Amino acid sequence: MPTSPSRSRYRAAALLLVLAALTGCAPAPGSTGPSAPLGPDDGFIESGEHVSPFADDLPAIANLDPALREAMQRAAQDAIADGFDFVVTSGWRSERYQQSLFDDAVRDYGSVEEARRWVAPADVSSHVTGNAVDIGFTDADSWLSQHGADYGLCQTYANEMWHFELATTPGGECPAQRNDPS
Repeated sequence: MPTSPSRSRYRAAALLLVLAALTGCAPAPGSTGPSAPLGPDDGFIESGEHVSPFADDLPAIANLDPALREAMQRAAQDAIADGFDFVVTSGWRSERYQQSLFDDAVRDYGSVEEARRWVAPADVSSHVTGNAVDIGFTDADSWLSQHGADYGLCQTYANEMWHFELATTPGGECPAQRNDPS
């Protein structure tokens, strides 16, 4: 039996409404949903990018605990005055970014247990709370390992010479390093 023109128009209109509704379900460009690319709003710093510890306009720096950020910046001024390049390779991270790093580590190392030795899950990461910063280059790491306690900054993990936290009072003694983040 042939379809009447009004019934065909009704079906076409209904189909257009369904398609329009489904289009509204797609994530918007720049979305921060789970599958959106990581970006500066997540604290993401491109591999190989050298970020100044004074780049307070970047979330990776701006979202650090204010006392940590101030201590890092004072240390950076002195390290630079001593002739060392001092850059931030990672600072504050969103939970989404940290979880992505942890998931990558599980894939790379083959187990959750081994991954935890190198990357903390989002729910326990000091980067997510803004209480940790990773510093580069190696000479700056060495300088900060020797002088960091003067600013309250301590290398907290023996297997991560770049990872520093505000773990003592300025001029105090750093606590013993933990073997790794696990």
